[in-house]
Amino acid sequence: MLAPVPRPPGSLALRCSRALLAPRARLSMLALLLLTAAALVVLYEPQRLLSSGWPRQTDGTGAVMLFGLAYGVCTAAFVPRPVLNLAAGALFGSAFGLTAAIAGTVLGAGISFTLGRFLGQEALRPMLRGRWLTAADGQLSRHGFRSMLAIRLFPGVPFAAANYCAAVSRMGYVPFLVATALGSVPNTAAYVVAGARAGEPGSPAFLLSAGFIALSAVAAAVVAWRKRHHLRAPAPAVAPEPEPEPTPETVGGPR
Repeated sequence: MLAPVPRPPGSLALRCSRALLAPRARLSMLALLLLTAAALVVLYEPQRLLSSGWPRQTDGTGAVMLFGLAYGVCTAAFVPRPVLNLAAGALFGSAFGLTAAIAGTVLGAGISFTLGRFLGQEALRPMLRGRWLTAADGQLSRHGFRSMLAIRLFPGVPFAAANYCAAVSRMGYVPFLVATALGSVPNTAAYVVAGARAGEPGSPAFLLSAGFIALSAVAAAVVAWRKRHHLRAPAPAVAPEPEPEPTPETVGGPR
């Protein structure tokens, strides 16, 4: 009998696997996944389930954990966080609502960061050209924790955009998640308290939370305007390096 012919190293399966794992193929998968998630949000509006259709018989720790899980998946699918924060306060009150909202925020940020890091970073990093993009990438890569903390404290950058920008940069997982958890507390707490006190719009807690939301929005706009003005400013001129002085030749040459 004839011996079986060994499969050559460049087989079809190997070529297909390499093609699927190529940076541009993974980027295409990420784009398709995000478009599908956005379309599902538009068609089915899952935020309405969390805000008005949440089953009332589910309560306690299990309900808070389930809501946090649903919150994280929804934020990764571009559902606006303010709507979810208001729903968390209306359903669970201030304390448990804030717990569920922060847990869901960190979970959703981790999902988006993982998708962007493994499916988009390798293909998108060579495209980081232009003054704004390179400046943002350098800031996130060198000062990841404090940059992400500032982004979360001043809600001027959309949540999903910040997640994917951080994923494309060289920021690590731990600084990203810790900064997200800490920086999201003030603004998230304001929305949760507003949702919990929505039935009492004249209460001090509701007025304080609404005022904090308005002030944080104004502060974010001011900071964004100042950063934009700073980036548009012309780069400082770099003084030309002095040319080295010529070495005087020895008279008479070597002997």
